[in-house]
Amino acid sequence: MSIIVELNENYSEKICYDIPRYPAYIRRGLLSQYPNYSAPNHWHDDIELIAVLSGEMEYSVNGELLKLQKGQGLLVNAGQMHFGFSHEKKECDFICVLLHPVLLCPLPSIEQDFVKPLLQNQNLPYILLQPEISWEKSIYDKILYLYDIRKEKTAPLKILAAFAQIWELLCENISADKNPAGKNIHENRNLAIAKDMAQFIQNNYMEKITLADIAASGAVGQSKCCKLFSRFFFQSPSMYLTQHRLNKSMELLINTDLPIIEIALSVGFCSASYYTETFRKWMGKTPSEFRKSKNPQI
Repeated sequence: MSIIVELNENYSEKICYDIPRYPAYIRRGLLSQYPNYSAPNHWHDDIELIAVLSGEMEYSVNGELLKLQKGQGLLVNAGQMHFGFSHEKKECDFICVLLHPVLLCPLPSIEQDFVKPLLQNQNLPYILLQPEISWEKSIYDKILYLYDIRKEKTAPLKILAAFAQIWELLCENISADKNPAGKNIHENRNLAIAKDMAQFIQNNYMEKITLADIAASGAVGQSKCCKLFSRFFFQSPSMYLTQHRLNKSMELLINTDLPIIEIALSVGFCSASYYTETFRKWMGKTPSEFRKSKNPQI
């Protein structure tokens, strides 16, 4: 089963919470379930927690590349560009938890004194959870606990309590000047430019887009445009555009009965044959085969 991550117009993830009234998402997944062993680069307002159960994956947070192995985990702060992937298509069994910070804010004073200082800490894009550090191991274990209790009748209460305990560990162990990623003002500016160019692609993928167009959207030269995409997204601007078009086409293949040629043209490919060949190289099957795998009755 393939997993398609749906994105909003600003490249934030559309999150389908387990219980709509409680902003918590808890899933166990395999990296092979994602197209080409890669989730799209995205962000959201939720705190993301990852626990690797077996295998390994690469993980990018704002362009910084991390390697996660069995027993390790990751906490990604709100608003960070991130995605997990494997260039070598290695399998990874992992738990992913998304928890919205609003769960931690029953009183304005708690939000002001304990929640916002960490959310707004520009030096804290992520924490790599290592098993040899006791408080980080405790957060990893909480991720496993959240998965185990997710279907219980009182799961919302237990999730709330566990999230508060995780946040307590952060407040006790993270200082305001902690800077794991070594970010600076110049780097943050470059990330903002990269986000602007990704936004341009998101808004205009249906049209013919050149490298010059993408660079102009970030007010940089073509050379810097390519460097920024390589730095933050680990691919060229053209490959980023192609991958986004393919992702959008997958949504149409699953959710509509439009002809292949119409889908190809609507997402920006110049012909159905080129689209089909590109799709096959990326997914290992043709668009028609992919559609049939999602809708066996077709």
